[in-house]
Amino acid sequence: MKVTTPDASLPSYGLLAEFERREDLLHAVRTAQERGYRMMEAYTPHPVEEVSRQLGYRNHLPLVVLLCGIGGALTGLALQYYACVVDYPVHVAGKPAASWPSFVVVCFELTILFAALGAVIGMFVLNRLPRPHHPVFNASIFEQASGNRFFLVLLAKDPRFDESESSRFLEELEALQVVDVPLS
Repeated sequence: MKVTTPDASLPSYGLLAEFERREDLLHAVRTAQERGYRMMEAYTPHPVEEVSRQLGYRNHLPLVVLLCGIGGALTGLALQYYACVVDYPVHVAGKPAASWPSFVVVCFELTILFAALGAVIGMFVLNRLPRPHHPVFNASIFEQASGNRFFLVLLAKDPRFDESESSRFLEELEALQVVDVPLS
């Protein structure tokens, strides 16, 4: 295992540890939390639900989609109600102007439209995209993140973080490599 420090003059984003298997990463996350680390990030080549759950990530996108869908339905209802009842009421064959069965199709379509737009926009906003650069991209070993390696970053803004102590801790976890990631 090698520990490298690219440039001591730059402030540190954190320490990046490389692991070969998902079980090793999950063990590292659990052990880091037991030792008092609270601010960390994990990067995997494929979704690992246990790691997400252990790190406390919450998925708010379903709620965003639901609220946008409800907003779409209410918008469709309000538009049609205003047009048919308030602005231009037409009474045909004694039917009421606010006949909700005639409003269903437009409400359904606007529900789908608003929910789809909420899903796309919500995904971008909640994932903080687009993000053309992230400090971990500076680490040369991070190229394997989309291939076959698993990474854990202990963030320097964590109150428990101490560069030498945290580096020794990651070495104890048998990380393949530990790299200091500069904040740039």
